[in-house]
Amino acid sequence: MFPVFLLSSFCCAALLLARPRALSPARRDDVAAVQAAHRRPTQRSGGIAVFLALAAGAATLPANLVQTYAALIASALPLFLVGLLEDIGQPMTPLRRLAAATASSLLATVLLGLWIERVDLAAADALLRFAPVAILFTSFAVVGIVNAFNLIDGMNGLASGIGSLTAMGLGLVALHAGQADLAQAAFLIAAALLGFLVFNFPFGAIFLGDSGAYVTGFLLAWMSIILLDRVEEASAWAMLLIFFWPVADTFLAMLRRTLAGRRTDQPDRLHFHQFTMRALEILWLGRQRRFLSNPATSVVIWVLASAPVLTGVVLWNAPGAAARALGLYALLFALTYLLGIRLLKRPRRGAIADGPFVPGARI
Repeated sequence: MFPVFLLSSFCCAALLLARPRALSPARRDDVAAVQAAHRRPTQRSGGIAVFLALAAGAATLPANLVQTYAALIASALPLFLVGLLEDIGQPMTPLRRLAAATASSLLATVLLGLWIERVDLAAADALLRFAPVAILFTSFAVVGIVNAFNLIDGMNGLASGIGSLTAMGLGLVALHAGQADLAQAAFLIAAALLGFLVFNFPFGAIFLGDSGAYVTGFLLAWMSIILLDRVEEASAWAMLLIFFWPVADTFLAMLRRTLAGRRTDQPDRLHFHQFTMRALEILWLGRQRRFLSNPATSVVIWVLASAPVLTGVVLWNAPGAAARALGLYALLFALTYLLGIRLLKRPRRGAIADGPFVPGARI
């Protein structure tokens, strides 16, 4: 795993030192975007470093897994390329991104001959016995995870940190289930992300971009699908716990925008991490210390996100307990968000310089 970590770090350093004109920084409008959390443009080429490290990492895997892993890397290529085009300033419509994610997922299904066959719900499992239904559901689930990881790639270290936690959670479950080769593949993904994290946190010198976030979500989603296929005792609910944070934040965003009568793909500034950063600025740090509030937000979210991941690892073969734990975390997530928004909307003494928190306002 260490060579993959080093390769990822080396590629990030090379991209930063070379400052290729096409990649550095091509998206100067990012700082004016409604969801922006930075004061200056930043390279979004980290996905290149992570993808190269992940591709080269195949050489470190056991022989019995190399073919499967290579198929996943090949399947991720359409998604990676579309994300890279977006990162270098070639706008991709939501439909094109959706098409690329679906194409990559279907390609993986074809190459691996694999799809989701159970979710540990009797009625749903009965439907998933029909291959066309199962394949469509698999594509839906993978596309959802892919976009979920892209949505949390805003704060320094957030997406790569959550991705590392998720990969390590899957790796630990694989070890518990006696799947040492899958565990090694999951830890390989974690190593590539941690190598990138060295440059992404705390100062945000480089970001995953769409290409890196998409590939991260794609590979992690398929790792969980392979694990569920190989290990009958593994619980789908435990997998959801391991993916809890990006999935919960994405679901909340879709629900919030739908209730507000807006398109679900229209960005806003009300993700949990954006709300957390604003809370830190209003309550303690002030708006002029974004260089502190941004990475501090990631640390807070890492701590919160690690709880469901660890719970999923512990309850990896206990579907009933994992389902109840998932419901509890979902309730806590929603209540914390709603309570936090209410508290921040209250005017407070000494807040004149920063102004009150107004959902949807530019900050």
